[in-house]
Amino acid sequence: MKDAFGLPQSLLVLGGTSEIALATARRLIARRTRTVWLAGRPSPALEQAAVQLRGHGADVHTVAFDALDPDAHETALGKVFAESDVDMVLLAFGILGDQARDEREPAWAVRVAQTNYTGAVSAALVSARALQTQGHGSLVVLSSVAGERARRNNFIYGSSKAGLDVFTQGLGDALYGTGVHVMVVRPGFVRSKMTAGLEETPLATTPEAVATAVELGLRRRSETVWVPGTLRVVMSALRHVPRGLFRRLPL
Repeated sequence: MKDAFGLPQSLLVLGGTSEIALATARRLIARRTRTVWLAGRPSPALEQAAVQLRGHGADVHTVAFDALDPDAHETALGKVFAESDVDMVLLAFGILGDQARDEREPAWAVRVAQTNYTGAVSAALVSARALQTQGHGSLVVLSSVAGERARRNNFIYGSSKAGLDVFTQGLGDALYGTGVHVMVVRPGFVRSKMTAGLEETPLATTPEAVATAVELGLRRRSETVWVPGTLRVVMSALRHVPRGLFRRLPL
């Protein structure tokens, strides 16, 4: 069960090799989390992540999970919830894609959409139902400021995150009053392996900073978390910039 400050004893990570997810898991283990399930495609990286978290003192298990196989989500995640209650589910999987390639080859764009949106919708609904059945828990979903307004250089990725963001907000409304807390996390540019080689944008952040924001959001029972917080004001302004002017901005 979670403590009085909303921090979990047990954590299920969907996207078990995500740098943000692992930074969050380390932070929560340092506070209170004792059991972690890392769900992802079986790989040496997933096993290494489990070994790393065990070194921080947690009881860690790996679970075979593929975002692109929604037909198997209920079975895969059901096994975790059948073992014991889960205090928090962190949905952290996603792919950035390659905008130029994805425009040329639509099959790649579809893969981005299926991973970031369709797969996430399936996994979130399965997790939400399980949390609701047990009567408590938090579902934390990693969205992105890229979903706030379409930009020329990443509108395929951004559109998938926009869909996920709206879906998660609606799911939070649907679960209000059930004992299940839903929180959307909107980071800006995060320095990680996924963004290696890309030009860094202003207000760039780190996986550790996102983890800190997640912990604070859990303690406050927040529904939306921006990382860094300044982005809330920045994106609010950008949403209202006239389209003709927006196209000329160096974004």
